[in-house]
Amino acid sequence: MEQDKRVLTVQDISCVGQCSLTVALPIISACGIETAILPSAVLSTHTGGFSGWTFRDLTDDIPAIVDHWQKEKLCFDAIYTGYLGSKRQIELVKDMFARLGTPDALKIVDPAMADHGKLYYGFDEAFAHEMATLVGTADIALPNITEAAMMTDTPYIGEGYDESYIRTLMDKVLALGAKTVVLTGVSYRAGELGVAVLSRGDAEISYYFHEKLQKSCHGTGDIFASAFVGAIVRGRDPLAAATVAADFTLAGMRITQKDDTHWYGTKFERALPMLVNELNK
Repeated sequence: MEQDKRVLTVQDISCVGQCSLTVALPIISACGIETAILPSAVLSTHTGGFSGWTFRDLTDDIPAIVDHWQKEKLCFDAIYTGYLGSKRQIELVKDMFARLGTPDALKIVDPAMADHGKLYYGFDEAFAHEMATLVGTADIALPNITEAAMMTDTPYIGEGYDESYIRTLMDKVLALGAKTVVLTGVSYRAGELGVAVLSRGDAEISYYFHEKLQKSCHGTGDIFASAFVGAIVRGRDPLAAATVAADFTLAGMRITQKDDTHWYGTKFERALPMLVNELNK
């Protein structure tokens, strides 16, 4: 029997919208892993397509929570970060890595701050550079192409890049200090999309490609990252974990695209049995 594991995930709660903690908690839990959460902020909805959303910053609550957990001698086998709302929160996460991990805890950073060549609302280049310092402490970094480019001051190429561009991006992320980089949103040919995996010392990039759907869905980055965390903590290697996570994300997207009214998120819930069955093989 596998030894029970405990994961801490640090990111916002968008109460409606199937992203951030509302996907991380159920997905990692479904993988059979005890999941603790530390919210960085609370939003009424995510910011993609909704208007008039509310936002409450929880930065000031974080130090007391971490102090309490340390007093209770709580520790985690993996700490996984998603959306962080400020440079101060990045520094607080570094402190968590030092204080709350088991001796061999995995530090997994999804630098959720940009996509399609643009930073998310409220972020600037200074934040991207600060996020790069957090990625530098990670065992595994999970950027998309935009995030990797912005953290490493590399020109962003949205289409028409080649493998040498992707290799350069990944080498630069590793040079920040990350031990392994899993780069999402990679595509060399029409109709395909995939992930690229590179660890320090690897001679070649490992890839996994799948069908690229014509219509995108909100929250797929968080869904992929959460499933990846579940798979890696269950013992999969990075490429195998990325493969499981990509297949799960794609399955949720296919289900979602059968419902034209579901524009604000991805129906990952209906694909959870597939993820569970795969990890229990």
